[in-house]
Amino acid sequence: MSTPPAPGRPQGRRPLEPTRVVRRRRTEALAQLMREHEEAMAGIPEGYEFVDLPRPAPGAEDATQELPPVSRRRRAEPTQRTRSGFGFGPNLRRAAIGVAVGAAALVGFAAALLVPDRAEGEEVRPAPQAVVPATVPTPSPPAPADPDGAGTLREGDSGAEVAELQQRLLRIPDVYTGGATSGSYDTALTEAVARFQLWYGIRGDESGVYGDDTRKDLESRTGS
Repeated sequence: MSTPPAPGRPQGRRPLEPTRVVRRRRTEALAQLMREHEEAMAGIPEGYEFVDLPRPAPGAEDATQELPPVSRRRRAEPTQRTRSGFGFGPNLRRAAIGVAVGAAALVGFAAALLVPDRAEGEEVRPAPQAVVPATVPTPSPPAPADPDGAGTLREGDSGAEVAELQQRLLRIPDVYTGGATSGSYDTALTEAVARFQLWYGIRGDESGVYGDDTRKDLESRTGS
């Protein structure tokens, strides 16, 4: 709509058209919209929000096809097969169970009648007693052989053989000088035997022990 020319201005010029019209905003409509939004949000529980439902894809309903109905003839086929003998119906199962139970009862009754008769005809035998084997005394292990010989004499022994050893050592010069002949294998006699073994090179017996090697050498030197 053109603006009429102002008075006092020439009419030969083209009137200017407004490029933008500014008007005062209507705050009442905005306030009403906010109130409606608050009222709508007031009915939603805390922690939930409105979610737009997804729309079906175009043509989805056309792709869905309805399945053909099942005919009554097909439903009746299994029943006919069961009745004709291809399967076992409930009546046949009950009859089979009854026959099995009756047979089991007859077998148990017959076994109960036969067991007492067989028990009366058999002789009662005493139960075998466990035989306890007699304890055999374990022989004591033999004493270990003396490495120095059967007739070995050592410190702590006593007797006639010790006295004979003392007398023979008195015949060897400077071995058992002034020694006793009491028949006791004491420390002095042990030192004398060790001295004799060292001087005459006897190595088959322990030091200070009167063994076979020491006996043979001493008897060979002192005579019978």
